[in-house]
Amino acid sequence: MDDLFGDMTAILPKRQELAAGAILLRGCALPQEGVVLAALQDIAAAAPFRRMNTPGGFQMSVAMTNCGDAGWVTDRSGYRYDANDPVSGNPWPAMPDVFRELAMSAAREGGYPDFVPDACLINRYEPGARMSLHQDKDERDFTNPIVSVSLGLPATFQFGGARRTDPVERIVLHHGDVVVWGGPSRLYYHGILTLKDGEHAQTGRARFNLTFRKAL
Repeated sequence: MDDLFGDMTAILPKRQELAAGAILLRGCALPQEGVVLAALQDIAAAAPFRRMNTPGGFQMSVAMTNCGDAGWVTDRSGYRYDANDPVSGNPWPAMPDVFRELAMSAAREGGYPDFVPDACLINRYEPGARMSLHQDKDERDFTNPIVSVSLGLPATFQFGGARRTDPVERIVLHHGDVVVWGGPSRLYYHGILTLKDGEHAQTGRARFNLTFRKAL
């Protein structure tokens, strides 16, 4: 199965413009995949993945953790960034250098040379998990882009427009792909369709999504 995905991704364009200010970079994270996955294990050991609750009381299907100066959290009191892990009360793990360098390199490739992330939300998708259409709008400054790194099982990314009702493009993201969006498309709606079952050589029956932001 991994060979099949490799054959498929080899014929896809390496750069694909999704909208003004938004670009897909195929395989951008592959040169650092081993170091990134090892660092991810260390983060999860210090701040384990958990399924958070929305302000409405619903438990999310995606498990989450964070690293960096602040972490994105949700509970009955709302969506926000917090310097400390609400489960342990400790600061979130520091962002590994390889994470920051990967995000900054992809941002430069996408046309955002000044991006320096201070937060990384890490999502773990298992078969059946999904992320409904939403905007990333809890950050203080929308002049900075979002950098999203895919690792593990393939997933169908939905990328829409400034309104929830705008047409949505569906793009299959593979291990190592990176999507960068900012500028005119910074607040575009996006999400992930229900993850299909499968097995990946590096991550097993899971997909990890590293989402870098300038939160503070």
